[in-house]
Amino acid sequence: AWWVGDNFSTDVWRMCATNISTCMAITDQFREYQSIQAVQATMILSTIFCCVAFLVFILQLFRLKQGERFVLTSIIQLLSCLCVMIAASIYTDRHEELHKSNEYSIDVSEGQYGYSFVLAWIAFAFTLISGVMYLVLRKRK
Repeated sequence: AWWVGDNFSTDVWRMCATNISTCMAITDQFREYQSIQAVQATMILSTIFCCVAFLVFILQLFRLKQGERFVLTSIIQLLSCLCVMIAASIYTDRHEELHKSNEYSIDVSEGQYGYSFVLAWIAFAFTLISGVMYLVLRKRK
């Protein structure tokens, strides 16, 4: 969950009330739906970039000459890092407006960041480190 409280948890796709065990999807009726869509899109794009970077790394592992750097893999991984940073930054900036919407069945304005939000920032750090490591890495024999 990106945002949690005593009796609810929300992420970028839905809100769940834990005391009555119901979930509701976040749809375009929500006031800040465009912000949520931006977070959703950039996180999906980040995952795609990460998978593509892995495949490119495997290809470069067999195609690069000895001593060359994994520059293409690094660029794709850094793009993934940028997408995660954008998503987490948008959510950080807009979280107050996101949770004041009247469309929620319960009050979700009082809460704190959840584990998925923390994992997004950790993913940013690790993809940044990974991208820089690919840039420095040279193919060995």
